[in-house]
Amino acid sequence: MIKLNNSVEISCLTIKDIDEILNISRLSFKTPWSRESLIKELTDNSFARYVVAKKDGLILGYGGLWIIVDEAHVTNIAVHPEYRGTGIGNMLMDAMIDICKLELVIGITLEVRASNIAAKNLYKKFGFIQEGMRKGYYEDNNEDALILWKYFT
Repeated sequence: MIKLNNSVEISCLTIKDIDEILNISRLSFKTPWSRESLIKELTDNSFARYVVAKKDGLILGYGGLWIIVDEAHVTNIAVHPEYRGTGIGNMLMDAMIDICKLELVIGITLEVRASNIAAKNLYKKFGFIQEGMRKGYYEDNNEDALILWKYFT
């Protein structure tokens, strides 16, 4: 784990960031999105909002969500393995929650692997609660997904 100071910046993800995002995605997910899917997400999906955490121009992590009417759905959040445990996930989640508040979202939801302890701890810290489960949701190993929600009051 690398120690960071406060020079990490959060900004909107752009097409220029695709290669670094794909690398982090491959290092983070068993079934990462393809280049084509990510490009389409950024260029053709009016619901999508994506942010990146950068330090000295290097992308350390990213997060994305869809905002549909007054609800948001986290599509993904990932931090490069070398920077996990440094607060980047917290920064990304803070930024996505700020976006939700600016867009007057009343609730934010996501699915998380039942076995992903680090992610579940992050979401719990931000006030997400389990409201359901999708049995066998993940195709790579038939693992269950927990459905979490956070409501804004």
